[in-house]
Amino acid sequence: MVCERRRVPHRQIPGHPPNGTLSDVYRFLLNRRWLGYAAAALALAAVMVLLGNWQWDRYQDRSARNARIEAGEQAVPVPLTEVLPRPGSDSNQVEPTSNREWAAVAVTGRYDSSREILARGRTVNGSVGFEVVTPLVLADGTAVLVNRGFLAAPLGDATVRPQVPPAASGQVNVTGRVRYSESGSRRVQRYEGRIEVRRISVDQLAGELPYPLFNAYLLLTAQIPTADPALVAVPVRTDNAWQSGTYAVQWWLFAVMLAAWYAWSVHREAHRSRPPAALADDGIPSASSGGRRAAGDLPLSGRR
Repeated sequence: MVCERRRVPHRQIPGHPPNGTLSDVYRFLLNRRWLGYAAAALALAAVMVLLGNWQWDRYQDRSARNARIEAGEQAVPVPLTEVLPRPGSDSNQVEPTSNREWAAVAVTGRYDSSREILARGRTVNGSVGFEVVTPLVLADGTAVLVNRGFLAAPLGDATVRPQVPPAASGQVNVTGRVRYSESGSRRVQRYEGRIEVRRISVDQLAGELPYPLFNAYLLLTAQIPTADPALVAVPVRTDNAWQSGTYAVQWWLFAVMLAAWYAWSVHREAHRSRPPAALADDGIPSASSGGRRAAGDLPLSGRR
C-alpha cells in the first residue's frame, strides 16, 4: 500500500502578514499616533528620571550635612584658624568648602557691641524675633561675627525691636559652630543706628565694618564669661534626608512603570487580531488546543 500525505498551505492570521515577521507585526509603531505615544512616554520618563536624580542629590546633600552636624557635636573644639583662613590671606579668597561648615571651633577676643547687628524675621520655638550678631575682634585686629542667640519680638510684633542684652565686656572665650553666609536677600539697613539684615552675609556686612572679617560666622554654643540668659541659643536642626531618598525611588519607579505600561500597550496592539486558539508552527490548530486534523492531512490509501 502506498500512502501519500498532502500538505495544506499556511493559514494567514487576520491582521498579520503571511510571513509573520516581527518587522511586519510591529509596523504600526511607525504610524503617527504611535510615534506620538512613544515621544510622550519618552519625555515623561525622562522628566521622572531627572526628578528622581534631583531628589537623590538632595538626599546626599542632606545626609552629608547631617553627618557634619553630628560630627561637630561630638568633636573637641579646635582653634578658629585651623578651620578658617585668616582674613586677607590668599586662601581667604577661595570659596569656602562645605565640609568645614558646622565644625566646632574656639576663639578668644573682645566683642564690639557698638557695631552689633540684628537679623530680623527669625523664628525659634514658634516665636518670631531677632538673632543678635556681634563682631568679636581678635588680638591681631581681624574679627569674626558671632551669632549670640535669639530674642523674641515684644508682644509677638516683628516690627518692634527688643531690648538687646549687652555683650560681655573684656576678653571673651567663645566656642561655636562654623556657619557660612545665608542665601537670599542681603540688603543692609540701619534702624536707630543699628545694622539690620534679613540674611547673615559676611560679604555684605564686611563693607559696613572697619576690620577684616573671617569668611564665615559662628553660632555660639558656649562662652566664658557666660552669655546673658535672655538670649536663647539658636537650635541646630538636622534635615529629613530619608524623605528625599524616598521621593527619588518613587520617581524612578514611576519611570519604570511607565515603560512597562508602554511595552504592554505595544504587545496588546500587536496581538489584537490574533485568534484565541493557539496555532501550530504550520498555521494549523495544534492537538493541544483541541483542534482537529485537516482532512487534507490524512494519509490517502493507494490503489491495490
